[in-house]
Amino acid sequence: MLPQLSIGIFVRSEEIAASAIELLRGDRYALTHIKSVVEFLGFLKQNYHLDCLIFEVDGDLRSLLGKLQERSIFLPAVIFSPQPGVEEMPEAPSYSPGFDTAASSANKSQEESCAFFYHPAEVQLAIARSSEIGSGIDRAIAQFLKLSTPVPVNYQSATVDATAQLTAQSLLSRQQRRLAEKLRERLGYLGIYYKRNSQIFLRNLSGADKQKFLDQLKSSYRHILLNYFSQDTPVNNQIDEFVNLAFFADVPVTQIVEIHMELMDEFAKQLKLEGRNEEILLDYRLTLIDAIAHMCEMYRRSIPKEASQGKR
Repeated sequence: MLPQLSIGIFVRSEEIAASAIELLRGDRYALTHIKSVVEFLGFLKQNYHLDCLIFEVDGDLRSLLGKLQERSIFLPAVIFSPQPGVEEMPEAPSYSPGFDTAASSANKSQEESCAFFYHPAEVQLAIARSSEIGSGIDRAIAQFLKLSTPVPVNYQSATVDATAQLTAQSLLSRQQRRLAEKLRERLGYLGIYYKRNSQIFLRNLSGADKQKFLDQLKSSYRHILLNYFSQDTPVNNQIDEFVNLAFFADVPVTQIVEIHMELMDEFAKQLKLEGRNEEILLDYRLTLIDAIAHMCEMYRRSIPKEASQGKR
C-alpha cells in the first residue's frame, strides 16, 4: 500500500465539508473532519504529521491561523474563500519531476503579494470552484515544498526577533523534509531545495541577536551531549534540530567546533570537582563527528537537483 496523504478538514460549512469529503474520498487521502477550534488544536498537537489543511474564510480563521503561526506550525493549506475576486487558479499538474517550474513561479507570485492568511504558499480557492480541491491540494503541497520562509521578511512584525525566525525556519524545513520523504515513497519525488534568508545569517545579526542565538545553539548542543549515549532519547532528532538551526543561520563549522570545545571544558571542570576521570570525554568526539556529518548531509540536500546533475 502506498502511503496516503493525510488531510485535515476544518470547515464549518457542512455543505463545503461534505463536498470536499466526497471529492477526496478514495485510496489517495486519509481524511479527518474537525468542527471546533479546541478540537482542531488538540488534534493537531497529537497528529502533527498532517500533509495538508483545508480551511474556509470565516470570522475565526485569522485567530486560529495566528495560533498556528505563534507555535511555528506550518503546513500546506487550501483556503476556501467566498470572494469572487480570488485569482483564478491555473490547472496544476500531478506530482512529477517536472512540476517544479510552475510551483516556483506561483509561489513567487504569492510571496511578493503577501496577500495570504496563513503563509505565502497557501492556495486560495473560490468556493464556486470547490470541485478543484484535488488539484488545489497538489498545488498547495508543491508550493509548500518550495517555501523559503514562513513569512516574507518585509511582512514580519518588528517584534519577531532573529532567533524566533530561525526556529520557525528550522521547524518549517523539518516539515518539508518529512513531506518530501513521504512523496518520494509514494510518487518518486526527488527532494527539495532549501532556500535560506541571508538577513538572518549569523554574521548579519546584531550583537544582541547573535549572542541570543549562539546561547540557544549551545544549549541545544548541550542537550545532545547529555543524551548522546542514552538509549531512551531519540538523539538523532535533537541533532537534526541543532543542524537545522545552524544551517539556516549559515553557522560555520568552526563555530560548532568551538561550541563543542567550550562544553568539553565545562564538563572537564565539573568532573575534576567530582574527582572523576576526564577520559570519558574523549568518547564525545563521536558527537561532534555525528553533528558535522548531519550538517554535510543538509548541505548536500540543499543543492538543486539540476545543479548537481550539471556538475557530473
